[in-house]
Amino acid sequence: MAEEQNSLVHRCLIATPAIKDPLFASSLIYMCEHSVDGSMGLVINHQTSQKLRDIFDQLEIHCDDEAINQQPVYLGGPVQLEQGFVLHSTTGDWQKSLEVSSGIYITSSIDVLQAIAENKGPEDYLVILGFSGWASGQLESELQQNSWLTSASSTELLFHQNSDDKWQMAFDTLGFDISKLSPVSGNA
Repeated sequence: MAEEQNSLVHRCLIATPAIKDPLFASSLIYMCEHSVDGSMGLVINHQTSQKLRDIFDQLEIHCDDEAINQQPVYLGGPVQLEQGFVLHSTTGDWQKSLEVSSGIYITSSIDVLQAIAENKGPEDYLVILGFSGWASGQLESELQQNSWLTSASSTELLFHQNSDDKWQMAFDTLGFDISKLSPVSGNA
């Protein structure tokens, strides 16, 4: 997943107050793919009611570490909710981890989950169900309508912040007050 100039890969989309859809309201989306063919990202701040234990149980993976079992599972978006992803740091000897950007990887391979259960997985990770996808030109149109703002991403933001704080933290990096944004989108 090589980054192209003007690409949104390894950046975050910040939902503006204009977005009323509950799936995307106050969402922060980490962009994994962005090209003329379309875009793919993962919401990284909306937790599901599931815990990692539930995923392990479904996949018949045994884990004795209760702290790992209680890790949250995120809702990455409304597309292919049955598809699981692990967004993680560090590479390992895993089957299908693709580098999104320097030090950030994505995989849908079960061997990473097995390694996590055995406490041999990546140091930082998010387990995510589903993804957010856009057809060719769709995301660009939404950006022009001011539905989304973009910000830099970091391992700190992705992996080391409370989910409830991520959206505000990303917004704060832009340097202006969110209360000054109009809830009505559009352009002149």
